[in-house]
Amino acid sequence: MTGIGELVTNDPDRERDRRDGPLGIVERAAVVVEGSRVAWVGAAAEAPAADAVVDAGGRAVLPGFVDSHSHLVFAGDRAGEFAARMAGTAYAAGGIRTTVAATRAASDEQLLSGARRLVGEMLRQGTTTLEVKSGYGLTVRDEARSLAVARMLTEETTYLGAHVVPGGTTPEEYVALVTGPMLEAAVEHARWVDAFCERGAFDADQARAVLVAGIGRGLRGRLHANQLGPGPGVRLACELGLTAVDHCTYLDDADVDALRDSGTVATLLPGVEFSTRQPYPDARRLLDAGVTVALASDCNPGSSFTSSMPFCVALAVREMGMTPAEAVWSATAGGARALDRDDVGVLAVGCRADLVLLDAPSHVHLAYRPGVPLVAGVWQAGRPVLGGA
Repeated sequence: MTGIGELVTNDPDRERDRRDGPLGIVERAAVVVEGSRVAWVGAAAEAPAADAVVDAGGRAVLPGFVDSHSHLVFAGDRAGEFAARMAGTAYAAGGIRTTVAATRAASDEQLLSGARRLVGEMLRQGTTTLEVKSGYGLTVRDEARSLAVARMLTEETTYLGAHVVPGGTTPEEYVALVTGPMLEAAVEHARWVDAFCERGAFDADQARAVLVAGIGRGLRGRLHANQLGPGPGVRLACELGLTAVDHCTYLDDADVDALRDSGTVATLLPGVEFSTRQPYPDARRLLDAGVTVALASDCNPGSSFTSSMPFCVALAVREMGMTPAEAVWSATAGGARALDRDDVGVLAVGCRADLVLLDAPSHVHLAYRPGVPLVAGVWQAGRPVLGGA
């Protein structure tokens, strides 16, 4: 691809100036792709010959978005719950059980069809790498089949049996199931283990038991924490050396220090706060402290039914104190860090050729023109999947 007016590489080896911060921008640029990988990046005037050429026409190109937190395997609809929240009902995560009932009643084919539709939405909006959790089955059979469906869509699958405690059991009984037979059924389909450490879900000791059991079976750890109020979840994630801890809405100084010192990525999910009217996380505070921040959609039917990473970028800039450059980095390279990936979220030689062409001259337009469909072309592993001219 040539004729790129502004190329966001996120490549730390490239010269940076104060204008683009972490983005490693190359102006008047070109990218050469060979197979599924990036073969060359640099100034268009110096680009080697290629068999086929796409002219970006002076528009901006960036790495594909990396959405490191989503819940796509579900059935049913919770629009009524959303309407009630907009009328003043507080969000307390209780609606998860409504989705559990609908998911259990759905066939594998119905679950796959619904998830594929959402993945298609994401791809058309520039998301080329995504994580998908279970968590709406909450039985041995339903968690395993949810993960099997998710594995058909992405390699980044997360076992979230510890989402909430279903009716008819105690927390102690359910944690024993999650760390025993359910884990045995789920582990072959998952790369990650997760838990919802929050009031109304699982306390720190219960979340620790779930995470330790999953890590003991070879899964990588991540955690939902500090979404609904202050709590021990963020510090638990840092203590255990988890790759990422997600939500991070209510933090004290000790939480921020723990994130900085541990290197655990703080994944922020502004679609949740948009949909629940809770306070937005303070990204500025985290960034100024030296914490690595990722942005993700948390696409789910209850608290954040958006599949749009560009929307999340705009929210992060408007509501969370991030600059456009910081938000774009967090939605690409930051998401890759949250998935412990170095082959995506960056446009450098050897990385996967995931590119997004914007119908705009700069990445800034993702926040400057919120709600406008700016994604004009998408290439995933070198293959054009949207537009391309």
